[in-house]
Amino acid sequence: MNDEFKETKGFLQNISDGLHVFIRDTMPDGMILVTQILAKTILLLALLFVLNFVFKIVVHFVFKLIKKYSQNLVLRAIYESKVLNMMSIFLAVGVAAKMVSSVFYRHPKSHVFFDTIFGLILVLVFAFLYVRTLKAVERYFFLKGDYARITGIRAVTQTLKIIGIVLCIFIGVSIIFQVTLENIFKSLGAMTALILLIFRDTVLGFITGLHVSASKSVKVGDWIGIPKYDIEGNIEDINLLTTKIRNFDKTVSTVPTYDLLSTEIRNNQVMAEGNRRRIKRAIVFNINSFKFVDEALYQKLESINLLSDYLESKKAEINEMRMGIPYADNIINGPQLTNIGVFRRYVLNYLNQSPNIDRKEVVLVRQLDITPQGMPLEIYCFANKATMKDFEEIQADIFDHLLASTKIFDLEVMQTIGLKN
Repeated sequence: MNDEFKETKGFLQNISDGLHVFIRDTMPDGMILVTQILAKTILLLALLFVLNFVFKIVVHFVFKLIKKYSQNLVLRAIYESKVLNMMSIFLAVGVAAKMVSSVFYRHPKSHVFFDTIFGLILVLVFAFLYVRTLKAVERYFFLKGDYARITGIRAVTQTLKIIGIVLCIFIGVSIIFQVTLENIFKSLGAMTALILLIFRDTVLGFITGLHVSASKSVKVGDWIGIPKYDIEGNIEDINLLTTKIRNFDKTVSTVPTYDLLSTEIRNNQVMAEGNRRRIKRAIVFNINSFKFVDEALYQKLESINLLSDYLESKKAEINEMRMGIPYADNIINGPQLTNIGVFRRYVLNYLNQSPNIDRKEVVLVRQLDITPQGMPLEIYCFANKATMKDFEEIQADIFDHLLASTKIFDLEVMQTIGLKN
């Protein structure tokens, strides 16, 4: 291999010498040096193009040969991340950099200049190859469907990406100014506090990524809510610094990734996957509309199917308890039904017979603390469909019916009336 490389260098030297002599003999004296350097630069670029073409063919051929006998996700991730293209460019630039001395050995200053240029190009191409390799790692876990670990993997890969890019920058600086990396790192030692301040969000994002991956609290695709920012939607992307959330109004919100660790996050994905979503809403009643159920109201209510059995048993129970009570004719003496109490029972029976309510979960109708606006009667239960469209329809149907039913019970629902200026 070394002999072949030496032969190639010797072949390039011969071509370079031929160009050198031809231009010297044919060009005017003032144009010789410029034309020689330009011609040799074109030769070097042509060599780079040919090498890249050859290496690309070889690398892809070898890859297809391996893929033919091994259909796995690693190879697919490498191919989709275009690692092979960058690898062929890196090999081509590396070989071309070795050939600079053979092409420009007659021009020492140009030799040094092109050595520096190709050194910088090699570092730049290596940085792209390094980044695409890390992307291939992320892509592998996406293809594998391991979404719970992808956040932690992405935190690690993006941290490595930043470290790698910073090191490549340092190497580029050392190539340009001809100083060693050791001297660069020594000069940076005094700036440690400033560096930590600059990379504060990066460090916090890295820690958050590892925590989220280990705890599996959230992942890409989860439906979450962040009360601090009044955000609710699906996680679209989690990277080292920011987390993108696709809101339900199709806008995209971006929050710092470390907020996933330091801020209250409400994960609704479990609810969505379990196909249950809580209904917790109150109807506020005017207390002045509350009254005992008299005979006229009782006769109106006893024909309601959801209440007939309840009213019959309750009336028999009340009549038995009121026997022997002085002044039993006075409705306030002894136990008695109220319109709000009967309505509360009606709501409970209505929810329990609804096919849209999960009766395995809590079904509750309760009174809340009385406010200046009235007394809230809260409905607390779980719909058996969690998607937004289905849930909102179920909830609306329930309250449409209940609000319209209040008139039958002689109840008055409170509502806010806008004041005119």
